[in-house]
Amino acid sequence: MDALADTGWLAREIREAGASAEPMPSLRVVDTRWYLDPARRGRDAWRAGHIPGAIFLDVDEDLSAPGGGRGLPAGRHPWPGEEQVARVMSAAGIGPGVRVVAYDDNAGGTAGRLWYLLRGHEDVAVLDGGIGKWIAEGRPLSTEEPRVSPARFAARLRPGFVVFKEEMVRDHARRLVLDARAAERYRGEAEPVDPRAGHVPGARNAPWTGNLTAEASPRLRPPAELRARYEALGAARDEPVVYCGSGVTACHDLLALHLAGLRGTLYAGSWSEWSSDPELPAATGGE
Repeated sequence: MDALADTGWLAREIREAGASAEPMPSLRVVDTRWYLDPARRGRDAWRAGHIPGAIFLDVDEDLSAPGGGRGLPAGRHPWPGEEQVARVMSAAGIGPGVRVVAYDDNAGGTAGRLWYLLRGHEDVAVLDGGIGKWIAEGRPLSTEEPRVSPARFAARLRPGFVVFKEEMVRDHARRLVLDARAAERYRGEAEPVDPRAGHVPGARNAPWTGNLTAEASPRLRPPAELRARYEALGAARDEPVVYCGSGVTACHDLLALHLAGLRGTLYAGSWSEWSSDPELPAATGGE
């Protein structure tokens, strides 16, 4: 697998696995659906119908450290530590020799978080088009909760892979910084979630939705188109630091950079952390 998995390929893998007690022991399909609306829960969506054999990992509980929340100093989705990552992935049956495919119903907007978290694992990919494309193609769903045998996952955060607040404050003025949020949030015209409107001074706007095709079930644009997009933003000259509202959809930009043959790093706390500190500046308007 590369960083993207095709729905047809995944369907064949599931068919070949058959009706085993533990579906696809060498391939872990992970549902990462998550919603900003607190009245909606990804786990409920998974229980109502998921790709056969898929387990569920929660963005708030499993893919983020404790202590996050709206307006809190650590931001809404603090980056999880190595102990938590090892515990969660081991319990999910993810370990040596296990390939991982993450999906959501948001064109990879949340699945990218798991992809970035597992970078360095043997094989991890985002399902291109997600469950929306899967359903549009008439493929089956399941409500069965698979039994998973624990594995042993070794979590190691690579140096420079994630930028934390102290480094971001020190270095943002001399680095290329990309903001993956919608343009109106970047410009400070609207802020529905975090304490202040605006963006990190000097950041350029690269909305994650710009990585997608215009289809009913959007997919990632071809690598050449993604490369042209990010080269125009300066990412071929300077490896960017990418942030979003809380460090989730920024991972979609990082996925797009990877597909384009470029590199970037994540500001983990993102705008939810930055805007919660009244001592830090906020810029508004265009670039």
